[in-house]
Amino acid sequence: MTNVKSVSTSHKSRPTSLYEGANLSAAHLEEVPSWGGASSGISYVYRPSTIESLYELLMLARRSGRTVGLRGGGNSYGDAAMNSENIVVDICRMNRILEWDPRTGVIRVEPGVTLAQLWQYVLEDGWWPPIATGTSFTTMGGSAAMNVHGKNAFKMGPIGDHILEFDLMLASGETITCNREENRDVFFAAIGGFGMLGIFTSLTIQMKHIYSGLLDVESEARGDLAGMFAYFDEYAADSDYIVGWIDSLAGGRHTGRGDVHRANYLAEGVDPNPAQTLRLENQHLGPNLFGVVPRSIMWLFMRPMMRNWGLRFVNQGKYLAGSFTGVKRYRQPHVQFHFLLDYIPDWKKAYEPGGLIQYQPFIPKENAYDAFSEILTLCQRRGLPNYLTVLKRHRPDDFLMTYAVDGFSMAMDFRVTNENRQRIVWMTRELDEIVLHAGGRFYFAKDSVLRPEVAEAYLGADTIARFRTLKHRCDPDGLLETDLWRRVFGD
Repeated sequence: MTNVKSVSTSHKSRPTSLYEGANLSAAHLEEVPSWGGASSGISYVYRPSTIESLYELLMLARRSGRTVGLRGGGNSYGDAAMNSENIVVDICRMNRILEWDPRTGVIRVEPGVTLAQLWQYVLEDGWWPPIATGTSFTTMGGSAAMNVHGKNAFKMGPIGDHILEFDLMLASGETITCNREENRDVFFAAIGGFGMLGIFTSLTIQMKHIYSGLLDVESEARGDLAGMFAYFDEYAADSDYIVGWIDSLAGGRHTGRGDVHRANYLAEGVDPNPAQTLRLENQHLGPNLFGVVPRSIMWLFMRPMMRNWGLRFVNQGKYLAGSFTGVKRYRQPHVQFHFLLDYIPDWKKAYEPGGLIQYQPFIPKENAYDAFSEILTLCQRRGLPNYLTVLKRHRPDDFLMTYAVDGFSMAMDFRVTNENRQRIVWMTRELDEIVLHAGGRFYFAKDSVLRPEVAEAYLGADTIARFRTLKHRCDPDGLLETDLWRRVFGD
C-alpha cells in the first residue's frame, strides 16, 4: 500500500489517553438495537471525536481481547451496526465539514456527518447530495460502508460512484488514502464493505449542481405490476428520480398495483425565484401534517392499523385516491420529496414491540417481473404480507461486494411478532430461492436473515475470497467484526 499516514503514539503529540488500561468500562455498556427494532445486543459503546481517540479505541480493543464494530446513524435494518458483547465505535461525534468548494461542489467531511448536515451545508450555494436515502439521518461513513442508493439509482448509481477519495484507518492504526488510482482495490472493496476493512476518517464527495430548491414531480396510479414496470420503462430515460409504492395485499389481477412518483430537477432559469426556494427555511418539514396534526404523534394513529386488515383498508384508500385523481403534477421541495421516512418521527414505534425487518432483493430486469409476482403471491399465501413495499430501478456498479444489477429492487417491511417471527424466517428462505433462481442479489444495509450459503451463491466464491484476502491485508488479526460479519462470513 502507498501513502500510509501513521497516527503518532508519542506522549508529546497526543493528549493523555482517554482509554488507559486493559479493561473495558462497564459505564460504556449499552443496548444496541437494529434500526428495525427486531433485534438488539449489549455492547461497550464509545463515541470518539478525534482520529487520535479512534486510534486509542483500536488499541483498547487489542488489549482487552475484543473486536470492534462500527456504527454510523444506526440506520441499518438488521445487525450490520451491532457487535454484541464486544466494542461498538459510534462515529456520530466525528461530524465536521473539513473542506468545501462551492465553485466545484466538492466537499470533504468526517464520517459522522449526516445527510441532513450535508444538504443544509451545500444547498444555498446551489448544490444537493448526489444520492439521498429515504431518511436524512444516515451518516456519510455509514453510507459509504453500505454503498447506499436513492430514488435515482438507475441514473446515478450508488453513493460510491460519487466518492472521489477517502482516508481509511486500518486496524493497525495506520491511515491510507484510497481513490480510483491509489489503493484502488481497497477503494472498490471498502465502499460497500460494511466496515470490515477499516474506518473511514474522511470522505471527499462530489455534489450535484442544482438551479432551484424545487423538483417537478408527477404521480400516477397503475393497476397491476405490469403497469408499474411499464411506467419505469416509459419514463426512466426522461426522469431524474422514479420510485414506486406497491399495495402488497392486493391479489389476483390487481397483484402489484400501486403508485409511481417521478421527479426532475428544474433547468436553469425555470424557477423564477431560486434564491428563495434554495433557502433552508423553505426546505424543512413542518411540525404538522396537513397543517393540523403534529407529526410527532402520528405513530400513535398508525399503530392500530399495523395489522393485515388495517393495512388492507389503508392501501385500498391510497390506491383509489391515486386512481381518482389521475396524473398529478406539482412542484415540491427536495426535502419533502426525498425524506419520506422522516415525515413521521418515531414511526417505527407503530411496529412495537416486535419491530420490523426488511427484505430487499435486487433482480435483473429480464427476470424481475416474474420474480416479484411470485414473491408477492407467496407472502400472501403464507399469511405474511409486508406492510410497505417500494420498487426502484437500478444500474450495475464496479464495487466488489455490490448488490446492484441492471434491473429492479423491491424493498419489503415485515412486522415481527412473537407469533410470526419463526414463520418469517422460514418464508425468507423460500424467498431466497426465488431470488437466486432469478439471478438476484441482496443488500447488507437492509439484511437480517442472509445465510452464508446464500451470500456465496450470489456473490460467488471468488469474490468472497478476494474480499477475505483484502480483509487479511487490512485487518490481519480480525479486529473488525460485527454480528452481520459473524452471521454471514464468520469461520
